Amino acid sequence: MIVQQPYRPVTYTIGSVSSGTMGTSNSMAPMGTMGTMGGTMQTVPPQVTSGSPMTPSGTVVSAPAPVFEQSYIENILRLNLGKVGTFYMTYENNKDWNAKIFKGKLEAAGRDHIIISDPTTGQRIMLLMINFDYATFDEPLTYQYPGVIGNTGTRYYR
Repeated sequence: MIVQQPYRPVTYTIGSVSSGTMGTSNSMAPMGTMGTMGGTMQTVPPQVTSGSPMTPSGTVVSAPAPVFEQSYIENILRLNLGKVGTFYMTYENNKDWNAKIFKGKLEAAGRDHIIISDPTTGQRIMLLMINFDYATFDEPLTYQYPGVIGNTGTRYYR
């Protein structure tokens, strides 16, 4: 049998009692306490960064921030802004052109799009990543794989 407890949101304010808690404020209470309730001291839970691991005793283990970006296509493309590439795209259910090739200077890369510019005309084209198949470049790519020490790469900016 599963017993569901009602949802009771509680807001904590360090140094005082907020409206969502019971008890009385105790100005002489040590830092991190919220006063007394029935003779026992209530403590404020520690501030925890989202995703930080905790030990069984409740101690927060501070994890170092990741040094490298994750290896996703948009991050690899961002490392190579300013380079000229050939981008191969497929457009399903399109009777006029099912596949199309675009060549241009990589201007920007987002999670769902790439912006390239034609080096001769300067015209900018936004390509959707949902249609992206692959890209080729005539020069070496800057590439950072997460967690690889010494492979920091060189960032190119326009």
